[in-house]
Amino acid sequence: MFYREAGDFSTTYPEDSQTFPIKFDRYRYYFVLFVAAVVIPLLANDYWVSAIFLPFLIYAIAAIGLNILTGYCGQVSLGTGGFMAVGAYACYKLMTAFPDVSMLIHVLIAGLITAGVGVLFGLPSLRIKGFYLAVATLAAQFFLVWLFNRVSWFYNYSASGQINAPEREVFGVIITGPNSSAWAEYMFCLFFVVLSAVIARNLTRGSFGRKWMAIRDMDIAAEIIGVNPLASKLSAFAVSSFFIGISGALFFSVYLGAVEVGEAFGIQKSFIVLFMIIIGGLGSIFGAFAGAAFLVVLPVLLKIMLADSDGDISTLQYAFGYVFLAALLVSFIMMLRAAIFKRGVPDNGMVGWIFAMIAAFIAYTITIGGMGWPTDIVAHLQLVIVGALIIIFLIAEPHGIAQLWRVAKEKLRLWPFPH
Repeated sequence: MFYREAGDFSTTYPEDSQTFPIKFDRYRYYFVLFVAAVVIPLLANDYWVSAIFLPFLIYAIAAIGLNILTGYCGQVSLGTGGFMAVGAYACYKLMTAFPDVSMLIHVLIAGLITAGVGVLFGLPSLRIKGFYLAVATLAAQFFLVWLFNRVSWFYNYSASGQINAPEREVFGVIITGPNSSAWAEYMFCLFFVVLSAVIARNLTRGSFGRKWMAIRDMDIAAEIIGVNPLASKLSAFAVSSFFIGISGALFFSVYLGAVEVGEAFGIQKSFIVLFMIIIGGLGSIFGAFAGAAFLVVLPVLLKIMLADSDGDISTLQYAFGYVFLAALLVSFIMMLRAAIFKRGVPDNGMVGWIFAMIAAFIAYTITIGGMGWPTDIVAHLQLVIVGALIIIFLIAEPHGIAQLWRVAKEKLRLWPFPH
């Protein structure tokens, strides 16, 4: 009923095979682009841009890249942080060596350099797969971090070992350095996000995507029907590393401005991006955005709900907060138990109960200004929540938030009718 597919006809093959064949989806896509490109730059302040929008956009590009490699081609990678470091250091060397070249060119060339490095470390995928490939890419992560730490040429022989982004302009607007404005940084990153999403969407829907998915499903059968595993796997590593290199370049030059490779691009960065595509959904471009949004917003939301406090909180308010939290934990345990023993998604009543409890707890904590918990406990609680969600999604819904969104759209097509 919401989609109104009646009367929405396609008269040509290009119309039928376009990314959004339903008009409602196309209008929704244009509306999201309008909000992202016009509304947010006008309304968002510096805090929201630096705390939410910039990390979301940059992580979304990295998640798209890793999803192409792992979700579409089935090649497990734990070297995302190292490849982001390649993009960051390549961008830094280009910015310092060619100061008159546009920053757009620097970021794109950094992505191409990272693509070459990704192909080099993707060569073992021709002979190994699964756990052994994950270990090989993990070795690439440690090797690249060690290389950028030990070879002083990469950080221009700086005594501190850090790299600092010099001030650069695009069309006369400063986007890097201490004098850059938040809206300019946001628009610069948004351009690369839209570009990456469009390229990735078209690649995964074309011949490249079909070859990658054939390799993912069964590489031997794919080779029998004529898919070249050498070209398919290395192209997946190249495209994935290209996007990850772009995200690393933006993460260094636009978002942080100054990085030290061990702290900014350590193994935890690889796991964060991997968690994004697991929670968001493997083999889905929308899943990359959903996972990035979830893991970027979660720390901010937990800080608002649990750590911040506008004033003294009474014992009764504390008691209500702990009752809400205990009910949430019990609900999640019941949902996990149902998913394990019933081998499926829990019934709608339980899911509705959990969402109601979450909404009540969020409303309560925001109303009182936070529970006043120590920030270190809140940070560790974030890890617990992410780990629990990964377990739940792997058991109950392996395709993540993207599959839940697809199911919701199917329900909306028929609502309010039952079938």
